[in-house]
Amino acid sequence: MAHATETCYGLACDLGNSEAVARLFRIKQRSDTQPVSALFSSLDQAKQYLVWNARAKELAKEFLPGPLTLILPLRPDAPHQLFPTPNALPPTPITVGLRLSPHPVAQSLVAQFGRPISTTSANLHGLPSPYSAEEILAQFEKNDVSPDIILDSGTLERRSPSRIIDLSSGSEDLVRG
Repeated sequence: MAHATETCYGLACDLGNSEAVARLFRIKQRSDTQPVSALFSSLDQAKQYLVWNARAKELAKEFLPGPLTLILPLRPDAPHQLFPTPNALPPTPITVGLRLSPHPVAQSLVAQFGRPISTTSANLHGLPSPYSAEEILAQFEKNDVSPDIILDSGTLERRSPSRIIDLSSGSEDLVRG
């Protein structure tokens, strides 16, 4: 499903369903070595799934919800297994990109679903991020697979993608600024 976020249109699926995640990767034509992030409904929900450190707490307090992705390790006792890639199976150490979107559509979807959902731009891999339903349709018109549903929220303001910071190894690594 394609839906609006605060940065661009994104694609969502059940991040706890490896078949749904595999389909998402086929739709985007994305390498299964490039994980997607998890959209959480709240910091409290994210804390049930991810191992937090002091820096993650500071950044979350200052910038979330908003266009920031924090990469953190998945808790071994998380309520559900998450699949940031189609092949993210134990015992592989799994890290997950945490996203909290302030966009009401994105927030409503994840809150109503009750568990984390995927979040990644609704474009074919390597093409520009889409800011309207028309741009999504144009990118996928000649493909065998495409998003099943597009929730049209009109044309979004063009914004930069989220900043990504990897905190999973104890250091702070800027992945995308």
